[in-house]
Amino acid sequence: MAGTGKTALVIGAGPAGLMAAGALARAGLAVTVAEAKPSPARKFLMAGKSGLNLTRDEPPPVFTAAYAEAAGWLAPMLAEFGPAQVMDWARGLGQPVFTGSSGRVFPVAMKGSPLLRAWLAELDGLGVVLRRRWRWVGLEDGFRFDTPEGARVLHPAVTVLALGGASWPRLGSDAAWVPILAAKGVQIAPFRPANMGFRIGWSAPMQRHFGAALKGIALMAGDRRVRGECVISARGLEGGGVYAVSRAVREGAALTIDLLPDLPAAEAAARLARRGRESLANHLRKALRLDPAKVALAMEFARPLPADPAAAAAALKALPIRHQGPRPLEEAISAAGGITRAALDDNLQLRALPGVFAAGEMLDWEAPTGGYLLTACLATGLWAGRAAAGYAGGG
Repeated sequence: MAGTGKTALVIGAGPAGLMAAGALARAGLAVTVAEAKPSPARKFLMAGKSGLNLTRDEPPPVFTAAYAEAAGWLAPMLAEFGPAQVMDWARGLGQPVFTGSSGRVFPVAMKGSPLLRAWLAELDGLGVVLRRRWRWVGLEDGFRFDTPEGARVLHPAVTVLALGGASWPRLGSDAAWVPILAAKGVQIAPFRPANMGFRIGWSAPMQRHFGAALKGIALMAGDRRVRGECVISARGLEGGGVYAVSRAVREGAALTIDLLPDLPAAEAAARLARRGRESLANHLRKALRLDPAKVALAMEFARPLPADPAAAAAALKALPIRHQGPRPLEEAISAAGGITRAALDDNLQLRALPGVFAAGEMLDWEAPTGGYLLTACLATGLWAGRAAAGYAGGG
C-alpha cells in the first residue's frame, strides 16, 4: 500500500500496541513503536511459558458477558476481533491452534515465542520500526523519550498508547504513564489487583503442604461458584480457581471452598458418622477420600470439626477461608482500573488529547483469565489502530 507520508507513534510493544502498529502500517502510515524494555511483549511471553491461552471458543454473547460492566462498550470491538478472528489471526501467522476441553484456545506449539517471532517479522515487512529502550517521560512540546542515544522528541500525526496496566511491573507494565496523562486532564481510575491470590498466615503444620495443588474442589464467593484448582503456597492460596472468584472476594465477599463438590451433604454426613477409634485426619482421608492437602486445609480452617456429622459435613462443603486480603498489585495476573470510559470517545481517542488513542490494559476494564484478557488487548489495539489511521487520513 502506498504510504500517506504521515507518521504514527505507538508507545508500548505488547499485544495491544503491536496490533495497533499493524493496523496503522496497513493504512499506509510510517509507524514507530517505542518500547521501554530491551525486548517487546515480555508479559505475553511470560504468559506463554505455561501454555499461551489466546482466547476462549465460546458463543459471542457468552464470551462478551465475561467483561461484566465493560461488556457494553467493548462489545463492538470484540465483535470485530473476537475468538474466531483471534484463531484465524494466529493461523495466518503460521501458528495452528487447538481448543481444550474447557474451551480455552492454545497454539499447538503452546509457547508464545514462535507466534511473536512471526508477528514481529510481519510488522517488519510492513515497515514498522521498533525502538527498544525508549522510555516515554513527558508530553510537553511533543512526545519526549529517554533513549540510549539521549533525549528524543517525536511529533507524530497520530499516537496510540498501549503501555499496559500496573501488574507485573518488572515486565514493563509499571503505570509510569499515569502522572503524565493525569496532568493533561485524563481521568484515571485507581489500579487494583485482579486475577490474584490471597494472603494467608498459615500455621506451622501447613508448611509441609506448600506447593500442593487442591484439585476437584469448588470455590464460592458472593453469587459465584466455580469448579477449579488452586495451590497452597507459602504466601497463601493462588491459581486459576481462586482467580475466578477473586473480584468478588476483593470487593468484600467471603471466600469458602467445597472440598466435596461431587458428594451430597447427606452422604458425607453418613460417612462421617461411621467413625471408629481412628484419628480425625485418617477418618477424613478414608471416609471422604480427601487427600493430605485437603485434610490439612480442613484442619486449618474447620478445627475443631463439629461432633455432629451433619454439621461437620456442612463445614467441609463450605470451608471458610480466613485470609488477609489480596496479594499485592505487582503480583496480580492483571489489574482493574486505568483510563476511564468517560475519558474516551467511541474510537478509544482521549477526549483531553485529540489525536491520541489508548488500548489494552491501560483502559479501565477487567476480565477473568482464560483467554479473555489477551483477546480484549488484541481487539482494543486493532480498534484504536484503525481509528487512529482514520483520524490521520490513512487507509
